[in-house]
Amino acid sequence: MKKYIELFLEAIRGEEQSYTQMSINRAIFLLSIPMILEMIGESLFAIVDAFFVSKISIDAIATVGLTESVLTLIYSVAIGLSSAATAIVSRRTGEGNPEAAAHAVSQVILISLVLSALVGIPGAIFAEQILALMGGEPHLIEQGALFTRLMFISSPAVILLYTLSGALRGAGDASTAMRSIILANIINMALDAVLIMGLKFGVEGAAIATTTGRTIGVLYQLYSLQKGQGNLRLELRLLKPDWAVLKNLIAIGSGGTGQFLIQSASWIFLTRIISSFGSDAVAGYTIAIRIIVFTILPAWGMANAAATLMGQNLGANQPDRAEKSVWKTAFYNMIFLLLVGLLFLGFAENFISIFNNNPKVVEVGVLCLQIMSAGYLFFGYGMVIGQALNGAGDTRTPTIMNFICFWLIEIPLAYLMAQYWHWGPLGVFLSIAIAESILALMGIYFFKKGRWRTMKV
Repeated sequence: MKKYIELFLEAIRGEEQSYTQMSINRAIFLLSIPMILEMIGESLFAIVDAFFVSKISIDAIATVGLTESVLTLIYSVAIGLSSAATAIVSRRTGEGNPEAAAHAVSQVILISLVLSALVGIPGAIFAEQILALMGGEPHLIEQGALFTRLMFISSPAVILLYTLSGALRGAGDASTAMRSIILANIINMALDAVLIMGLKFGVEGAAIATTTGRTIGVLYQLYSLQKGQGNLRLELRLLKPDWAVLKNLIAIGSGGTGQFLIQSASWIFLTRIISSFGSDAVAGYTIAIRIIVFTILPAWGMANAAATLMGQNLGANQPDRAEKSVWKTAFYNMIFLLLVGLLFLGFAENFISIFNNNPKVVEVGVLCLQIMSAGYLFFGYGMVIGQALNGAGDTRTPTIMNFICFWLIEIPLAYLMAQYWHWGPLGVFLSIAIAESILALMGIYFFKKGRWRTMKV
């Protein structure tokens, strides 16, 4: 036990390590622990906001749900760029070229700022129209438009927090990314309590709290990079456009962004279908998804560890070690999510009731949790393999997989079962579990084919 405690503390401290030389299990552990804690911290944004907002009204919960379904477009851009940052920085780190890795980070910052403006400004201007398009009722639009506008204004903080974390993880500095998220969460939770419960700002208080927390998290990341406290040191002289590096980032990031845009667009369609069954259904669905995110994001921590190990080992010209690392991480992730799924199957009502005790809200939320948790066995493998492919720079394969599973299978199936067969929200939840399971099986097939071994980054 003492050995594992020491190893845990070593992972938290984030001491410089050679992840291409140590034992694979040790490398997975040292990278996964801070990445899991980082993802738990990221999921706390959603779960804490949902807790405080649920104390306002059902319309407030529905406003957050409708807005978040559209904000996933911004998250898609952020996650796609984050994948590109991880792939390039991890490859340069594995090659033993920290100067090139730092140069890549500077370009990540520049492109993040440009894209956040392109996405955030239109969203802020057309907040009312966005809520109306998502099926929001007139009184909900009137009350929730400011929240939606503020969340779109926060786009630079959202995208930079993701992309800089991806770059730090690629360099093996996962503990720095973890600390930035923890700091952001502390600020968010404190401000949620003060603004929502104390000053009665309403749902807008959640937007202010989240934006402030994420902005401070980004400032901490930039401070750490400028000080060179880990494997990366960012210098101001690097902050000028390098079109060759930008082109490489866009080429890789577009695939990563594309795959998440496809997935995000599918979630928008699903939310639109759910909204046809009323605000109670949207509220139950929103609460359940927030709880699911709380468990899925820690699992993404292990998936991100696999991406880093993939990139660094390919950079060190060790593809067999990269493959072995991915299979081991996928197995550990599957076990973790299987245990969580069993917990949800048995105690779904208890979890949903923490946030809201409206019978209809609880009924929909419990149904969503139980159906989704049934697919956790496949999710564990699928997310690790998808991230590993991204870490190798092969973002094209996951994009094709996502298009098939989410647009050609999930959306038509959800509409067929929910509307045509009149299964209601159950049909939507079943379509999600089925599509995600097929996605995992496809990922295993393509990973075994080994195209990722030939990727040049």
